[in-house]
Amino acid sequence: MADTDNLDATEDVALNFGDEEEFLSRRKKFRNPVVTVFHLLFRVAAIVAYLLCSWFSDSFITNFIVIVLLLSFDFWTVKNVSGRLLVGLRWWNYVDEDGNSHWVFESRKNNKSVTTAESRVFWLGLLVVAVGLSLNGANLVGYVRCKKDAGKKITTFAGNFLGRQLLNQAMGTAGTQQQS
Repeated sequence: MADTDNLDATEDVALNFGDEEEFLSRRKKFRNPVVTVFHLLFRVAAIVAYLLCSWFSDSFITNFIVIVLLLSFDFWTVKNVSGRLLVGLRWWNYVDEDGNSHWVFESRKNNKSVTTAESRVFWLGLLVVAVGLSLNGANLVGYVRCKKDAGKKITTFAGNFLGRQLLNQAMGTAGTQQQS
């Protein structure tokens, strides 16, 4: 009888109700599949709209507005939803009564709800944005330098042209004065 009592006590201790759900949710790769999809949806839609916009509209303004709206939806989704749910991070800014701006950055203390797969999707999605920004930054620097260089070449060409014209005119005037 003592063995039976000891066995029952062990069984009672071994059964932890509620741990099954935690165990099953820990094994799931994506606890927030809808949030994960929306984390990528708007930025992918913006890239597709950029690549295929000429198929739908010849208006630059319409295409620009659609792409900016998609990128705005992406920003809002990442800042307010996917950052909190996928990696446990959030940030915001507020202005106090004195007009001073304050930035607040927070991290969830208990990150047991963050899965590795969702974290990877979040950071790789932001990495794509960082690569895009750096490539666009390189384009911006390159084209600004081209414009400055072209401006210098035009100025140099115009100066040389005007100088030659003045020189030719002066030489022509001096040549005609000597002949007389």
